[in-house]
Amino acid sequence: MALRFGVEEEYFVVDPGSRSVVPRAGDVVRRAAETLGERASTELISFLAEAKTSPCDDLDKMTEQIRAMRAAMAGAAADEGVRLAATGSPVLGELTPAPISAGARYADSLATYRGLDDEQCICSCHVHVEMPDRAKAVRVSNHLRPWLPTLLAMAANSPYWAGRDTGHACWRAMSWARWPVAGPPPYFESLAHYEHLVGTLLGCGALMDTATIFWDVRPSERLPTLEVRLGDVALTADEAALFAALVRALVQVCLSAVEAGDPGPNPTPEVLRAAYWLAARDGLAGTGVDVLTGRPASFRELAGGLVDHAAPALRDHGDLDRVTEGLRALADRGTGAERQRAAYRGRGLLSDVVDLALLTPGEHDG
Repeated sequence: MALRFGVEEEYFVVDPGSRSVVPRAGDVVRRAAETLGERASTELISFLAEAKTSPCDDLDKMTEQIRAMRAAMAGAAADEGVRLAATGSPVLGELTPAPISAGARYADSLATYRGLDDEQCICSCHVHVEMPDRAKAVRVSNHLRPWLPTLLAMAANSPYWAGRDTGHACWRAMSWARWPVAGPPPYFESLAHYEHLVGTLLGCGALMDTATIFWDVRPSERLPTLEVRLGDVALTADEAALFAALVRALVQVCLSAVEAGDPGPNPTPEVLRAAYWLAARDGLAGTGVDVLTGRPASFRELAGGLVDHAAPALRDHGDLDRVTEGLRALADRGTGAERQRAAYRGRGLLSDVVDLALLTPGEHDG
């Protein structure tokens, strides 16, 4: 049986003239809620608006949901006289200190995390995959860890930050890595091990609450899902859907391994950290490392291995051909980061980069 899955996306609110980020997310979300209800929401920083799909079990349905969700958000932004851009980091704008959204919880966050909140301007894609229970979710997390750098490289869409090229394909991951509980999760021996570690982090104040567990894979505290939250927001709806379908298939294969009693691999943390950095620096076009063997390998080669590993579930879902072709197309035209830089090279204008990423009421592949 196919696991249900859902997607959360964050977008930057930008001024249509300057293309700089503007703190108008509250206005956009209030307008979008007329169509999306609670599936539209604000985030910590008022430059960001978030939207969520409903859970479903089919790639075609997910693609249509993401297209419709983006169209609704884009329409709401247009009605408010602003636009939304799907980039993992802000291309243009004055960012520091970032404007914090209203609310007691956001005020508590600022008091706890201080300067980290001042610079927390990143837009992600989170994929939720249905899980039978939290114990299995934690063990699936172990199996996912070796594949996380490759997923990060495939989703790279954040090379620019406030008017400069960072030299990285995914600067969002570099910004995110400064938080006390972020990046690849540890290897967990059991659910009890996970809960003990979380309790320790809560007790010492490194976590404000369980919603601030920012590992790139985590059991959801609110939903019966495992949340894979390491990707930049995708430039297009179709790419977002294909990425989510690949994550769902990978999770399903890992769940089968867990149910067969496989404890999962435990790559060396230092090698996994290095693989993350290589993925963030160069994206899919770069060379990374196979974290299980220590062998250097191109991320395109590693991506092919990831699809091969997920193929049994992709085949069961009827998604293998589409995901394989989607990966081939991504390699041919480049990740979002590569296409952002190509847009800049055209006329040397960062406004063209923002324009590439703008959501429209008629969202289509770019």
